[in-house]
Amino acid sequence: MSNLRFGAGLWMFGQFVDRYAADAYGPPVNTLEAIALAGSVGGLEVVDINYPFGDGITVQQIKDAFDKAKLRAYAVTPHIYMQEYGRGAFTNPDASVRRKAIDRCKAAIDVARQLNPKYVKFWPGQDGYDYPFQADYAQLWDYSVSAVRELAQFAPDLQFAIECKFKEPRTHITPFCNVATTLLAIQDMGVQNVGIVMDVGHSFFAKETPAEAVQLAHRFGKLTSVEINDNWREWDDDMAVGSVHLIESLEYMLALRKIGWKDPILLDQFPFREDPVRAARASLNTIRRLDAILDRIDLKALQTAQDHQDALAAQQLVLNEFLS
Repeated sequence: MSNLRFGAGLWMFGQFVDRYAADAYGPPVNTLEAIALAGSVGGLEVVDINYPFGDGITVQQIKDAFDKAKLRAYAVTPHIYMQEYGRGAFTNPDASVRRKAIDRCKAAIDVARQLNPKYVKFWPGQDGYDYPFQADYAQLWDYSVSAVRELAQFAPDLQFAIECKFKEPRTHITPFCNVATTLLAIQDMGVQNVGIVMDVGHSFFAKETPAEAVQLAHRFGKLTSVEINDNWREWDDDMAVGSVHLIESLEYMLALRKIGWKDPILLDQFPFREDPVRAARASLNTIRRLDAILDRIDLKALQTAQDHQDALAAQQLVLNEFLS
C-alpha cells in the first residue's frame, strides 16, 4: 500500500494510571503538551482528541497547538467513561445521568464543528454489566441504541463512530462488544451517519480475527476508522504494533489493502513504562515494514492458495518472508 498515512490517539502521549500505581507513571501532561509530543514523532498527521480538554484549555488554544505541531483533529471523543459514569453513561440506571452523558456528547459535537474532524467517536466503556442477573439486557440495548440514535439525529451532517470492545472497565460492555453485534445495533438505530472504529487490539481481545472483522465492517459500509496496537489477547494491553501478533498484524495490513483503505491508520497505545514518542516511532516503523513485506509476497499465488483453502501453501508464502 503506497502513501500510508498515520495518526494516533492523543492519550498515547499523556500520563498513565492503573489500580496499582495510583500516583501515575510519568509526570502530568496536559492536552497542549500531548499535542506537542505527538507532533515530535514525525509521520503523524492526525490525532483523536478527548473532550473536555481539561485545565481550562480553549478550542482556540487547541487549534494553535495543532498548527504548531502540524497536526489536525481526526476524531473528537467525549469523556463518557470516567469515574462520574462508573455505573454507565448511556446505560446508567439513573435517567438524569444518561441525559448528562448525552449532553456531554452534544457539547463535544459543538467542539467538533470548530475542529472539523472526520468523526465524533463514542467509547462507552462503562456501559454494560458485571454480574449475572444484574441488568435487563434488552433494556441496556434500548438505552444505548436510543442514545446514539438521538445524537446522530441531532447532528445529521456529522459522522459518528462507535469503538467496540468486549470488556473493561465493565466485565461485559454491551451492546457495543464486538464488530458483529455493533453492526446489528447500528442497523437498529435506523440512521446513516454512525459507523465503527475498528481497533485491532479490541478485536484480539474479543477473540475475533482482525482481518476478518475489518472486512465485515467494510462489507456493510460501516468502517469509519481503524486503530492498531497489540496485546496478549487476555487484556487490552495496548502494546506496540506487531509486538505479539506479527503474522496477524500482517494479515490485517493485507485486509486494508483489499478494501482499498486510504485514510490514516491510528495508533492506540498505552506505553506505561516506555517513552511514548519512541513507542509511536517503533509502531510506525513496524507498519511500514509489514507493508513492504506485502509488496514482496506473490499475492496472486496467495490468492490461489486461498481459493483452494490450502493452509500450508498460504503459510509458506508468508513465512518465507520472515524465515529466509
